[in-house]
Amino acid sequence: MDYKKTKAPTNTVTRDIMNLCEETGNIYESVAIIGKRANQISAEIKQELNQKLQEFATTSDSLDEVFENREQIEISRYYERLPKATLMAIDEFEEGRVHFRRLVQEQVVEDEI
Repeated sequence: MDYKKTKAPTNTVTRDIMNLCEETGNIYESVAIIGKRANQISAEIKQELNQKLQEFATTSDSLDEVFENREQIEISRYYERLPKATLMAIDEFEEGRVHFRRLVQEQVVEDEI
């Protein structure tokens, strides 16, 4: 996913709880869905960051050598400026870009004679 194009705010925003529970009908279910999506986004960002930082990894084990790579610092700053994963997940949920399924167990009621 391209996180540069996200319109999620970088700061905390006060939200109307009733808007969050419109789609599911239950605020707790909405929060659980948003939380799971935030975990997915966080894992994707972490994996992407680790891949980019591995390019700069050194094989020497010497602690005496401290090498600051300007490109590595810029990459780290870019990821620090991104909105938090929870804010991106809430934004996706409000716009209807999060797909979820409900696993409802149907109970069969038998009529007694």
